[in-house]
Amino acid sequence: MRIAFFGLPLAALLLARDGHELVYAGYVRGIGARRLAGRVLPGRAFRAPDLGTRKAFERVRDARPELLVSWFWMQRLPPRVLALAPAVGVHPSLLPRHRGPDPYFAALDTGDAVTGVTAHLLDEEYDTGAVLGQRTLPIDPRWNSWNLARALDRPSLALLRDVVRAYAEGRPPEPVPQDEARATQAPQPRGDELSIAWSWPAERIVRRVRAAAPWPGAWTEIGDAIVFVLRARVTLDFPRALEPGEAAVRDDGTAVVRAGEGAVELLEGRAEDEEASLSAADLASIVARARA
Repeated sequence: MRIAFFGLPLAALLLARDGHELVYAGYVRGIGARRLAGRVLPGRAFRAPDLGTRKAFERVRDARPELLVSWFWMQRLPPRVLALAPAVGVHPSLLPRHRGPDPYFAALDTGDAVTGVTAHLLDEEYDTGAVLGQRTLPIDPRWNSWNLARALDRPSLALLRDVVRAYAEGRPPEPVPQDEARATQAPQPRGDELSIAWSWPAERIVRRVRAAAPWPGAWTEIGDAIVFVLRARVTLDFPRALEPGEAAVRDDGTAVVRAGEGAVELLEGRAEDEEASLSAADLASIVARARA
């Protein structure tokens, strides 16, 4: 099958290995980019093309694709590109839940026990096309967003290859329209959406920390310092005199902050405007200075 591909090079290389004819690739930086552009598709692979331009569109059109395939392509495909052939992609959530650019944050922050990946038809709006197939994945309660993203890569690629294979064999999956009543959004969190509210239960706070880690991190103020918390743990071992939002250093040297219910141990963080991480001991020192 003649495929025009858009997204991370790894998926394009796997589709080529499966025997599909890649006639065009618009790719973003990632593993396999040099091989894709230099050996697999010389002269037919273009880094981050602006598909809104006439020249880029004509390159796709003139390649005469039978299927358009997207895997982590972070732009909308223009309507005139979508009109060239059937178009499929895979989104790292169980659509229609968590539509948008950061389903990892959304799944962890809301406390989902299970997530997954969804193959769907592409349309003019993000993540709204009819569903072609899904794979589910239980969420490990120790995972942060990076761990979740990596865990979903394998089922995402497997599902993509299965769907493309089905199209190539003339038996494409039956599209199932998404239920709009069940749709939720997963925008990129910013600013106050990444803050920690110490009035929340400790479990809710730890979910926020996991969802925002390892970057940009969930932030809070300790004294005059802004700290991004990257790893935290629920605890019932804390001074009972603390009010929600108050912190102390336990006898074992661990910093704890009282929450609305229970407390949270601060295990790893990052200082504002610094990439270097803060250890549990560093965080305890910051709390001790703030209380002095």
